[in-house]
Amino acid sequence: MKKILLIHTGGTISMLENKETGEVYTTNKHPLSEATYILQEFADVEEKIIFSLPSPHITPDHMLELGKLINSEMDNYDGFVVTHGTDTLEETAYFLDLMLVTKKPVIITGAMRSSNEIGSDALYNLISSIRVASDERAIEQGVLVVMNDEIHTAANVTKTSTSNVATFKSPQYGPIGIITKDSLLFHHQILKRKKYVVSSITKKVLLLRAFAGMDGEIFEAINERSIDGLVVEGFGQGNLPKDVIPPLKKMIANNIPIVLVSRCFQGIVQPTYSYDGGGKHLKDMGIIFTNGLTGPKARIKLLLALEQTNDLQKLHMMFQID
Repeated sequence: MKKILLIHTGGTISMLENKETGEVYTTNKHPLSEATYILQEFADVEEKIIFSLPSPHITPDHMLELGKLINSEMDNYDGFVVTHGTDTLEETAYFLDLMLVTKKPVIITGAMRSSNEIGSDALYNLISSIRVASDERAIEQGVLVVMNDEIHTAANVTKTSTSNVATFKSPQYGPIGIITKDSLLFHHQILKRKKYVVSSITKKVLLLRAFAGMDGEIFEAINERSIDGLVVEGFGQGNLPKDVIPPLKKMIANNIPIVLVSRCFQGIVQPTYSYDGGGKHLKDMGIIFTNGLTGPKARIKLLLALEQTNDLQKLHMMFQID
């Protein structure tokens, strides 16, 4: 039987609903701890609580601390399951996927409904995650997100609904596998990715989303502050309003890396249009194009990449690998 470390960080999966008010609140004791005996049917499970935080309170420093804990326990367990709030779950999953160097399964899961709500998905998602972490086919697949009978890669998964239990999807390629009552079915293979082994997070990277009529004012303000990098969610294939170009040129001249992603949830940015603010114009300026990452994940990657280099040419190369 596989030995699995279950790490709790907080989130809805660790909360309860007040039946009188409908409020969902934190508790001193994890509500799923009493169900640990059920998990023992699938693996030898041990538990640790590292945080008790709603996921909007999770920062990259928390993600790094979580990654260091997993690394410190790597030789003691066959796999790891992390429970996490859903709002920033995909960012934590991708952070761990980039920093952890291991073949062992690392699974992130959560819940859209707290443990005592009608139709709660908390215990079911946890059992599914233990099953995946214990399965040989999850080895060398990177960090995986398990929710609602589906297995997703950290790089591709995103939260698509505010409240639906089927909120986590991989719009680009679909889930890597599915879970049935008696088996796991993997139908994609993960390619190797570059890892970013870091011991600290010291850089400041901001994320902006383009909108119709956007001017350069906010970019001018940002350029006056001390930042180390910027991610911009542009239109379509990677286009921006022409009025933002002058301050972007100033930032590039100041050696601040600017990474471009699309607001769309499918497709990749491409240097197609040559008008002012078009993708080709932006790439010729020196803006870094991604290979299908969302804005939040591109920010996570830039945070980690900047701990290794601030060379713009090297950063361009790093973002060709997702």
